[in-house]
Amino acid sequence: MTELVLQRAGALLGWLRKIDRVWLLVLLFPPLIFVADPANAPEVLEIAVRAFGGTLPYMAIAIALMGYLKATSADGVVAAAFKGRESRMIVLAALVGGLAPFCSCEVIPFIAALLAAGTPVAAVMAFWLASPLMDPPTFAITAGALGPEFAVGKTAAAVALGLGGGFAMKALSGMGLFAEPLRQASKPSCCGCGAPKGPQKPVWRFWTEPARRETFAQTALEQALFLGKWLALAYLLEGVMIVYIPAETIAGVVGGPGILPVITGALVGAPAYLNGYAAPALVAGLMEQGMSAGAAMSFMVAGAVSSIPAMAAVFALVKRPVFAAYLGFGIGGAILSGLVFGAVYGA
Repeated sequence: MTELVLQRAGALLGWLRKIDRVWLLVLLFPPLIFVADPANAPEVLEIAVRAFGGTLPYMAIAIALMGYLKATSADGVVAAAFKGRESRMIVLAALVGGLAPFCSCEVIPFIAALLAAGTPVAAVMAFWLASPLMDPPTFAITAGALGPEFAVGKTAAAVALGLGGGFAMKALSGMGLFAEPLRQASKPSCCGCGAPKGPQKPVWRFWTEPARRETFAQTALEQALFLGKWLALAYLLEGVMIVYIPAETIAGVVGGPGILPVITGALVGAPAYLNGYAAPALVAGLMEQGMSAGAAMSFMVAGAVSSIPAMAAVFALVKRPVFAAYLGFGIGGAILSGLVFGAVYGA
């Protein structure tokens, strides 16, 4: 009898080990939050569902792009196209990122697609850092709430952060760091002998070949499941943070003159979820209560570039050195932006 119990327990443990723990957490999260706090659970889940739904179009584009590149054998060609043009790509990525309307979570599917396509990690980092900071609607809202100086300053910070992070990443990559930035390793080919050793000739009309159609479907499914589970978890965490840790409370600890509030603003803003459209009004109120201009800028920049939900998704997507660089550039850039803006703004 004891042996039978042990066998069944062992079988159960083996089955549990095979379950994806992230999907399990995502599935268990709604009933757990309802049991723990029935009053606030609907709001938490509504925030998560709405945010995830807003990201779906971007996910669909990124997933289709990854599937298409793999099915056509164009992924190697894309990587080759960027070879020798890294500096230009960094500049272009930083400038385009300053106009792209992505938050720190929405940009992740595109980062995955770019890295999977073989885009240099330095150019990806430039876009990654610049994109969540500014876009035309955010510029208008920031100018209306905080004045044109803040809007222009944050735009300059977006481009400067993208350029600085991109070229710093390029220099570090030249030292042999950040090779194969994605956590997901290349899988063997269907024959089991490994991935092709060189770029293959692209077949743009991949749907004419059954094997390529299968490659497209398999790649799209793998990426949809991978991105879907981590972004779902990220937005559930976002809902918890918004409901239980209001941005007003987090930002309220930042105030007063000097360098320390600027540093504190970045350190507090980085884990917080700051909506780019709501942040200017919040910061305007805090500045009326004594928050310095430099601290306000560092808080907004750090809060836009990163957040705990985004960190969770990024940590699952890329290897630790790339994650550390993303976090370091984001917080360091936010502090520098706050110091420069505070000096120019005179606060």
